[in-house]
Amino acid sequence: MKVVLLFFRWMPLMAQFTHNPSLHSPRASHDPLIPSHQPCRLLHFIILLSVVLVSVQISHSTENDRSAAGIASKSNWRIGIVVRAKDGPCRGVFASTPVPTDWPEQKVHIIGRDVSQEVQRLRFRRLTDGVRQMVIEVPRLREGKTASALLTFEVSKLAVPPLSNPAQFAKPKRPSRHLFRYLNPSPMIESRNPEIMKLSKSIGVPDQSDWDRTEAIYEWVRENVRYHEGPLKGALTALQDSEGDCEELSSLFIALCRAQGIPARTVWIPGHCYSEFHLQRSGAKGEWIPCQLAGHRSFGEMTESRPILQKGDSFRIPGDPEKRLHRYAQMVGSLPGKGFVHPQIEIVHERIATEPNRN
Repeated sequence: MKVVLLFFRWMPLMAQFTHNPSLHSPRASHDPLIPSHQPCRLLHFIILLSVVLVSVQISHSTENDRSAAGIASKSNWRIGIVVRAKDGPCRGVFASTPVPTDWPEQKVHIIGRDVSQEVQRLRFRRLTDGVRQMVIEVPRLREGKTASALLTFEVSKLAVPPLSNPAQFAKPKRPSRHLFRYLNPSPMIESRNPEIMKLSKSIGVPDQSDWDRTEAIYEWVRENVRYHEGPLKGALTALQDSEGDCEELSSLFIALCRAQGIPARTVWIPGHCYSEFHLQRSGAKGEWIPCQLAGHRSFGEMTESRPILQKGDSFRIPGDPEKRLHRYAQMVGSLPGKGFVHPQIEIVHERIATEPNRN
């Protein structure tokens, strides 16, 4: 997975920062879902800013009432933001990042806070469709000093079991306003591109169920797009190159589904992302159904203990001067000025070992 991180100082410039997997991959070593020689990487776009994402390892997920039938797992995660004035004093520092919140298959409790005195304000806000952001503000930070806001989350996850009678599920005939956002293009999910639309119509056979057609799209992507680590490039380029990592494979699947009128979206967890598509039984409430494109085959079910950070892939972030759409709801920045520099900002996703129950 590659997270796009926008940094601005009122007039953004874009520079690439290629991560060091040992520093900030959301896994301590490698994603257990991806071969160890192909770690799922993050790419960051920043402006005169050194950003490091840190996380530690673990194992899949979705959003359905049926998730209550799954097996629960529980883990503790330290998630937050660290700001370092490495090369000089800083001022007007702010940073925002998605944090876990409740979903049908996930329940979250904050069980610890470690906030340094340099952080003047820590708050939470809701973005589209329930995504929860943590936002911090640091007015000033002297050279060599560090400001941090780290929260400990207790995360309970439910496995999402396979659907019974999946052939009964179909794409919505009259999508709600909520679902329309998952039928439209998103940043780097070019679902209305003619090449993607033409391919989407060619996959599957006439008169097959929407479930079977969605599975045919899933199989086509897995069979025709090779997993390969690289910079963020989106669905269309992954199709043209016939390769990509977990983010490109998921984006291409989502684009092909949307081109067929099947709502679909990205689910983000530390170090990885997967897809969900939306189908419904006749006269019944629809369901978001998970599938994983990279790694072992998982279609229509999910077992994942890492916390869900975000569902969706098209957000407007308050405070962005360009008011652009973002794939990932994360943004950092600081105020420029004579004698001030931009800080190093680290986004932390770290699994914490828990004491075994001795009772």
